[in-house]
Amino acid sequence: MATFVDTNILLDIVTADPQWADWFVQMLETAAERGPLVGNAVTYAELSLSFSDVAETDEAIRHFGLEIEAIPPTALFNAGRAFLAYRRRGGVRTSALPDFFIGAHAESLGVPLLTRDARFRTYFPALTIIGPSA
Repeated sequence: MATFVDTNILLDIVTADPQWADWFVQMLETAAERGPLVGNAVTYAELSLSFSDVAETDEAIRHFGLEIEAIPPTALFNAGRAFLAYRRRGGVRTSALPDFFIGAHAESLGVPLLTRDARFRTYFPALTIIGPSA
């Protein structure tokens, strides 16, 4: 089974976060044994902030063994719905948050999400979360 990887996991590893990097390396290895590791354009864009050019970002994606998939229309629609729920709960941002695209995409694929952000459960309660808060 595939596992969707939230960008915070990759950034913790790239930046050698003292609290999370080692644990997430192990989690990625375990997930890769079960099946493909998946991300999307949002994952790519957020990860690219840690690199100076496309080639370095592409190399990191290859290093992680991440497959970048297009976000299907159903996931885009569900990301919009999650954003609407966020606004109705008092959220102040005026455009859809990247996490909504990641959560909705993982949900649409029916795969677990590897993340350290338990807030995904708020807007995607059916989503299986793999992480320290799980």
